[in-house]
Amino acid sequence: MERHTTRLAYLGVIATAGFAVSGCLGGGSSSSGRDDEDGSPDTTETRPHDQRVFVIDAAGSDEFEALEGRETDRWTGELNGARYHVEVPENWNRILVMYAHGYRDGDPEELTVTNPQIREYLIDNNFAWAASSYSANYYDVRAGVEDTNALAMAFNGIAAENGRNLQPPATKYIMGVSMGGHVAAAAIEQETRQTANNVVDYDGAAPFCGVMADTELFNYFLAYNLAAMELAGVGVRFPVASDEADGITRQIREALWDDFEADPASVNEQGQVLKDVLMQLSGGPRPGYEEGFGRWQEQLQSYLASDGTINGILNANMLDTRTYRDASNQDLIPKVTPDAGANARRDDGLRWIPRVNGEFSVPVVSTHTTGDLFVPLKMQQIYHDRAAANGSANYLVQRAIRSTGHCDFTDQEKIDSFAAMHAWVGEGTVPAGDAVSDPAEVANPEFGCRFTDPAAPDLQGIPPCP
Repeated sequence: MERHTTRLAYLGVIATAGFAVSGCLGGGSSSSGRDDEDGSPDTTETRPHDQRVFVIDAAGSDEFEALEGRETDRWTGELNGARYHVEVPENWNRILVMYAHGYRDGDPEELTVTNPQIREYLIDNNFAWAASSYSANYYDVRAGVEDTNALAMAFNGIAAENGRNLQPPATKYIMGVSMGGHVAAAAIEQETRQTANNVVDYDGAAPFCGVMADTELFNYFLAYNLAAMELAGVGVRFPVASDEADGITRQIREALWDDFEADPASVNEQGQVLKDVLMQLSGGPRPGYEEGFGRWQEQLQSYLASDGTINGILNANMLDTRTYRDASNQDLIPKVTPDAGANARRDDGLRWIPRVNGEFSVPVVSTHTTGDLFVPLKMQQIYHDRAAANGSANYLVQRAIRSTGHCDFTDQEKIDSFAAMHAWVGEGTVPAGDAVSDPAEVANPEFGCRFTDPAAPDLQGIPPCP
């Protein structure tokens, strides 16, 4: 089976050039914890993101051709400023699968749709599916949730407009990759159901390589870069001005690597400390960490100039390193606290970055690769802990795949996880999973073997399973 590694340009390369600087190092204007984000927002304020203009990809319909040997109804069009694809097989089973794509940056500015990797499986098994481009690019999860839900709600109307009268879906699923995993997870959250403008009653969710801990991903990026600055002796600061970032990055590489350009996996003695810190920040000792370390260094260092606004999605700093300091017992990671209300609840719909609190009541099968240091396994561990704290653990199954890539799954690995979620909803039998929050299990040399496709052609140096 071929592995499909999703291009970073589409799924996660979040630009870090700052807009207005906010937040501070070693203290801050906020109180503590996630409640810092709750406040009384001014819903008339505008953000840099609000000034961006996106256009619907004019060639979108050209990329939605029939699968060979399969007759389906396929419709593409525009809804609420987004393009959509909808596909319905002849013998539809009355299950609608909503697919949420990953990150798009603003270059190009076109809004494009991604068809699901397991499209062929869905059609062969009589599922209908639909996918939105979203009405905005960048890390706009709010748009991802609202536009995906709006498309699900419009499904029957779209079919009728195209001459096919269908019964309403009896079952609805949502699946997504990377930032789309955040969309899928947020879509089933209690807070989303209480505050979204478009609400859909999903029966199950299948996130893959997802940002399952919402803004904790950006805290992870910052914690790594602060530790790197501290260990390199370049002077720790936050935020770092964009015009300083390249010079600081060069100093870090010279101080902590033997020869970064020749081998980003080969750290010196001081660099080994950073490597150990990153292991803890990203999920602990596990198969794939050692093999993936060098692969992700350039990407992680590209976030050194972040100012905490997530490239203009917010107006103030939401970065918070206190969790990573405490969990890793790392004095190497200075304390950065968020500005109060940076991502507060709003009275016009979802937060600008919707939360994933772990408050849900439908089956979720969430799948992640072990050696991904871009959206690391730690996201799954935080998701597990939040679900356990909020009484949702019985609805969550998590699976690990042995790979160092981001969203690097074979078709079969994705099919197996989706099918497990579908059977759970239909038959009530909880599928098998991995104990991603048990350090002993995660560190086991065989971690991830249970669900990794034995036909996968390349494990990027990770030892094969027995």
